[in-house]
Amino acid sequence: MSNIQDQIQEELKQAREVCSTEGATSGDCAAAWDAVEELQAEASHQQQGEKKKTSLEQYCDDNPDAAECRVYDD
Repeated sequence: MSNIQDQIQEELKQAREVCSTEGATSGDCAAAWDAVEELQAEASHQQQGEKKKTSLEQYCDDNPDAAECRVYDD
């Protein structure tokens, strides 16, 4: 995950440079900020993909024989 954060920081730096030299209304400036947005969206998507366990799931991992963790087949 830190790799994508490094890429985001690099793209932010480039976007600021492009916008300061080309102007805030230039096409290159808009494209640079689009690249930043896409990387941020990807980072967000990757974070959502990492499923966090609920407290019950953690408890059942530690105590598989507990009554709360029993699974019954029909």
